[in-house]
Parts: sequence; structure tokens; C-alpha cells
Amino acid sequence: MKGLDYKWLEALNEVMAQQGFEPAAEKLFISQSAVSQRIKQLEKYVAQPVLVREQPLRLTPVGKKLIGLYRKVCVLEEELLPELKNEPVTTPVTLSIAANADALATWLLPSLSGVMKSGKVELDINILTEFRAAEKLKNGEVSGAISQEKDPMPGCVSEYLGRIDYLCVASPAFIQLYLTEGVTAQSLMKVPAVRFDQYDTMYKEFLMTHFGAFDGNNVCHTVRSSEAFVRLALEGMAYCLIPQIQIEKELADGRLIDITPGKTYSYPIYWHHWQLESGVLRDVTQAITGFTRSHLPQ
Repeated sequence: MKGLDYKWLEALNEVMAQQGFEPAAEKLFISQSAVSQRIKQLEKYVAQPVLVREQPLRLTPVGKKLIGLYRKVCVLEEELLPELKNEPVTTPVTLSIAANADALATWLLPSLSGVMKSGKVELDINILTEFRAAEKLKNGEVSGAISQEKDPMPGCVSEYLGRIDYLCVASPAFIQLYLTEGVTAQSLMKVPAVRFDQYDTMYKEFLMTHFGAFDGNNVCHTVRSSEAFVRLALEGMAYCLIPQIQIEKELADGRLIDITPGKTYSYPIYWHHWQLESGVLRDVTQAITGFTRSHLPQ
């Protein structure tokens, strides 16, 4: 955008990061009125608001796009300037990515181990549902995101990573207490289950897919932690759908049992990232794709 002053975008970014004009001013070493003036100049330039001035402060749709542009420029600049000046890279590049909790609990960190140990990148990992992760990438708030969506978003590339297989598991004590007469749709719809949040319909979809019905009135706990799902199952508090790669040891030693053998809940996952990659984002992409293609079912 010709004529766009990146000091305006810097001010907008800090106002959102600090959730206030005064702390943003302190961060930028300018006055609060100067921050306000920069935001007003930006809004005048785009002829519409970029902020919803409520608590908490929120970006408007155009504000999200402008923040996305600013962060892309920052990532590219952090890598390009040392090269242009023929100077060694002394500070890591800050990179934001989005993933769901299951990815973080299983394969994501091992895949990024080498990149993180290199000292070249400072990762900001946003833990979000896959729908929200895709939205963050679309708005430019993150550089890459894990998603079930195959088709790339505008300006992005989508790369297939593999398949995640969920098993329906419970502890021997849970089976003895609740499922002595067998595992059926009727029995599963009467016993305690667990979901990640109010948008998580995985176990209902599992029952619909493999048993053809869901009309239960059972207790369904809401627990926003993949690791806690495993603990709930081990303690006999609920039956759970858990990624197979997360519980291979527990299955092998009998602490968890696949209560619906041959019936899984599976979906493919994709790594979406900016089409214009910086060196660090390229390293992250290669690390993720290389690891998952050798560790996840294809």
C-alpha cells in the first residue's frame, strides 16, 4: 500500500499486544497522545476503524489484515537486514504458529526440536482449535497453522502431513464398573465421557459413524488439555478418544484398553503457511513436514 506508514502499524500492534494505549506508549517510548495520533492517522488512511475500542480491545477485519501485513514485514526484515548489512544474526526471529492441543501433546515439539535448539527462532505457539487456527493464518496473525482443511488459503501453501488416528479407550477399572455387559451405542451413551470444549463433537461423531446413533444423556466432562484426557482415562473417570500415538505405552502395558477394536476416528492434517517464506519459516516447514511424514500414518 503506497503511502502506508509502518509506524502506524507498529503502534496498532503494540496497542493490541499491551491491550492499552498507555502501556503501548511506554513500550514504544513515545507519549500516549502520539500513539493515539498514529492510530487515528492509520484509520484516516484506510477510511475505516481498525480498532473496536472496548475492553478487551479488538481488531476490526481491516485491522486484522493490517496487523498480518505488519508481522509478515517484521519477519522478513529480521532476516533480511543482517544479510544486507553483512552482519551476523544476533537475535532470533520471532515466529507465531497455531496448532491444536493434540498436536502439541504428541508430535509438534519433537518435530521442531532441531529448529528450536538452533537459536535462530523464538516461537510463539498459539493453541487453538483447527478452525480458529486457520482464521488466525487467514488474518495474518500467525505464519503457519495446523488444519484439517486441504485447500490453501489465499497467499498460502497447504502441505499434507499425515493422518491422526484416535482410539476409543478406557481403563480396566472403568470397563469393570460400567461396561461389563459389553460395548454398544447404548452403553457408551450412558457412561461418563469427555470433550475438549463446547465445540468438540468428536465422540458424538464417532458414535454416529460406527454405531449409527447418538441420543445419550450421559455425563460429559469438559477438559481443555490433551494430557488430562489421558489422565482421566487412566484414573477411570471417563472413556476418551485419544490419538493412538499419544498412548502407545499405556496400550502396550494394559493400563488403557481399546474398547472398540477396529473402530477409529481419523482425519488428515495439513500444514498451511505463507507462500512467501523467510529462511526461518522455511526451516520450520521442512522440520514439520519431514518429521510427520516419517512418524504419522500416511
